[in-house]
Amino acid sequence: MAERIHGGVLDLVGGTPLVRLAKLSPEGGAEVCAKLEFLNPGGSVKDRAALAMVTAAEGAGELKAGATIVEATSGNTGISLAMIAAVRGYRCILVMPEDMSLARRMILKSYGAEVVLTPAQEGMAGAVDRAERIV
Repeated sequence: MAERIHGGVLDLVGGTPLVRLAKLSPEGGAEVCAKLEFLNPGGSVKDRAALAMVTAAEGAGELKAGATIVEATSGNTGISLAMIAAVRGYRCILVMPEDMSLARRMILKSYGAEVVLTPAQEGMAGAVDRAERIV
């Protein structure tokens, strides 16, 4: 059987497998399933929302070639946006509190995003404020 070749990584967003959880699905009872969203290319369900937002902004003419995506994030949405920006050719600036994990920052940077850190004590509110000032 030939394996399907996808046109690009964003074609893999969504379409994640649904698996039956046999131990939680007793015979004659309700069938319990789990959707494996971690198998999205960015590793989370946030890929779906981020791709929908970017696609909608492109369709509305609000996001054009060479544009910059700026977002305050604490993790998964930022990873998704960084991945999509890399594929679609956008500059991506992500703002996050400095106490977010080094691993998250490294993932964001590996996609080419610029990471701006804000004081931890300001929390996400500080990151949002800084992102708004960048825009």
